[in-house]
Amino acid sequence: MTNENNKNNMMMIVGIVAIVVLAFGAMAYMNQPDDRTVGQHIEDAAGKLDEGLDDAARELQDRTPLERAGDEIEDATDGNTN
Repeated sequence: MTNENNKNNMMMIVGIVAIVVLAFGAMAYMNQPDDRTVGQHIEDAAGKLDEGLDDAARELQDRTPLERAGDEIEDATDGNTN
């Protein structure tokens, strides 16, 4: 019975460590700098023109993936039909 408990405890520790590593990896990815070129910024801004000038102008700024995702969530929940 003790051997089974040790095995379960070890599996739980491995699972927790894996979750922590994945969480830190996701944080590092979501906070990495914006490495798009000027052309990519302009292309993204042109693609957002139909959603409004403010959305298009935001694409010209250097923002982390987390900031960009936050903007998309805000745009999806602001009640605008655009």
